[in-house]
Amino acid sequence: MKFKTKGLVLKQQNIGERDRLVWVLTEDRGILRAFARGAKNIKSPKCAGTGLLSYSSLTVFEGRDSYSIDEAEALEQFVGLRQDIENMSLAQYFCELCLHLCPEGQESKEHLRLVLNSLYYLSHKKRPALQVKACFEMRLITLCGYMPDLVMCASCGVYEAPEMVFVPSTGKLYCASCAERLGIHGSRLPLAAVTALRHTVYADFEKLFAFELKEELLAPLSLSSERYVAYMTQKDYPTLQFYKSMLQ
Repeated sequence: MKFKTKGLVLKQQNIGERDRLVWVLTEDRGILRAFARGAKNIKSPKCAGTGLLSYSSLTVFEGRDSYSIDEAEALEQFVGLRQDIENMSLAQYFCELCLHLCPEGQESKEHLRLVLNSLYYLSHKKRPALQVKACFEMRLITLCGYMPDLVMCASCGVYEAPEMVFVPSTGKLYCASCAERLGIHGSRLPLAAVTALRHTVYADFEKLFAFELKEELLAPLSLSSERYVAYMTQKDYPTLQFYKSMLQ
């Protein structure tokens, strides 16, 4: 049986001298693992469409135990990422997160929309990279069922305080006073960073990336989001460590 879909190539592996095995995040079937015969040949019409980080229109044949790609047309290749090693390494971290968190065999339009928009902002440098990173991490983990509780202090119920503490291991927020009284440790964030963290989870998608934060607050925001993802998934991400080594 053949079907058409659109998807982003998250990972590719060369098979022999001519073929590729690719992992694609598709809009209607989630993560799909498929063979692309002859795609390694630069003259093949499937070469560009099955390359890493290519968003492509695909014609896929579904066999008894596997999928194979009959046609692949690249719609967007995010060329800007390939000219910036830091942003490229961050994009690969996004791909690793998708491979671990996104479903297989299920409709995944929101997941795909999120990663495509994130790659667009990175590729065109429309937003600071750490801001895009925090937006992607927090919204993806929320889409996958791990929404944190950032509405108010989990102890006294206050909505805003000059400084608040986000606890990655529970996804809860405390005002600084309650955190000190209860002996709770976590990421200490000024109110502006707390507001940004809330925005990454609760904002309408159309406004997800539309906020500004002082440069000195981007690092603690990014660290809070990556720690939350790490606790919720109980996994280390080599691509994240490589990205952080690029920053150093």
